[in-house]
Amino acid sequence: MLPSDPTQRAIARRLHDSVRDLPLISPHGHVDAALLDADQPFSDPASLLVTPDHYVTRLLHAHGVPLNELGLPDRAGAPVAEPREVWRTFCAHWHHFLGTATRQWLESELHDVLGVRWQPSAENADELYDELVAKLAEPALRPRALYESFNLAVLATTDDPADDLRHHRALAADPTWSGRVVPTFRPDRYLDATSGEWPKALEVLAEASGVDTGSYQGLVRALEARRDFFREHGATATDHGAPDPEMVFLPPAEAARLFDSVRSGTATPEDARTLSRQLLGENARMSSEDGLVMALHTGSFRNHHAPSFARFGADTGHDIPTRVDFTRALRPVLERFGTHPRFQAVVFTLDETAFSRELAPLAGFYPSLYLGAPWWFLDAPRAMRRFRDAITETAGFHRGSGFIDDTRGFCSIPARHDTARRVDAGYLASLVAEHVLSEQDAAAVLRDLNDQLPKRAFGL
Repeated sequence: MLPSDPTQRAIARRLHDSVRDLPLISPHGHVDAALLDADQPFSDPASLLVTPDHYVTRLLHAHGVPLNELGLPDRAGAPVAEPREVWRTFCAHWHHFLGTATRQWLESELHDVLGVRWQPSAENADELYDELVAKLAEPALRPRALYESFNLAVLATTDDPADDLRHHRALAADPTWSGRVVPTFRPDRYLDATSGEWPKALEVLAEASGVDTGSYQGLVRALEARRDFFREHGATATDHGAPDPEMVFLPPAEAARLFDSVRSGTATPEDARTLSRQLLGENARMSSEDGLVMALHTGSFRNHHAPSFARFGADTGHDIPTRVDFTRALRPVLERFGTHPRFQAVVFTLDETAFSRELAPLAGFYPSLYLGAPWWFLDAPRAMRRFRDAITETAGFHRGSGFIDDTRGFCSIPARHDTARRVDAGYLASLVAEHVLSEQDAAAVLRDLNDQLPKRAFGL
């Protein structure tokens, strides 16, 4: 992943060496705190590397493998493959990952974390499976030991507002645990008034908060109460997977009327979308008051394949990027809070055409707005390089979030961070070779990208 030009490659190696051993800061991801609380051995390589990782399952599905054959529970009642069968399927399709960022991460996980010394194949699938089952039983490969070996300084989880955070509390109270795991407030299902599950979600939130959510003001108070609860347990950020970043700020009486009409079933679909945007705006207002960083992950058409969603649920590989208009959509919130001393937002997109056209100019003016790192489909080496090309000349290096791994695969964390460090080292080396930066300045920037920036952007 370093440049092929010999001059740039030598510079990049020196730069990468300067940050190779820095602790990893993971401010956004989907590893469950229960994994570290329980600290049980991983049972098998399929359950660890294949089934929970939608980067892996989506591509195998594209090559004709049904999701239930990859270990995903099927609501239609089709039999779910056992882990050994899942692993055999994965190994037989190993060549289909060639050229992908996923292949690079998987090779790093297998070689650097798990000690595998040959490429998976249909022929060696069973032998490799047995070897990995034996390795995973070793104390050095239990979750807490891996956390230490990864050199993680902090790991942020993503949590439902109704979660009682028992696993976070248990870790904090455990005298044998010295790591830092913080929750992140993810209220999407309580803000999405377009969903048929929204009324039920409000009942869940009412039970967790002890606040009646049968009115608009009640819902707002319940969200505020749960945000306070999360802050008391170490949260520094909220996360919002909204379809787009648009927010509205209606007068209280109008918002209450809209809430009542949606709850009663008399509202139009557009009314429900407006209420969702109003609730997102309320969360921006709350961030300006309680200081929780507002992370916006937008630009994804969720659950694109309705039959797969019906059978296997969300986050199973069929979320697809869409175009996003940020300049107009963010104006209402930035007019209110763009220069507010306590408001801070990190904006991510799957629409890379917006980086240079909209996001870099916005982050180059508003002190409250940070550019989220390339995320999801864009967290690949060449896409990361395009991101740097797109934003640097307008916004510089210090208006970004630093790298986020956004992973559900625990063992992929070091691989993903090292990918970002190598790509950034290569990009900075090209600027040094072109005499845009000194090597000393490039080294300082690379350190900031992996230390100060993620800490500052996410309040860590």
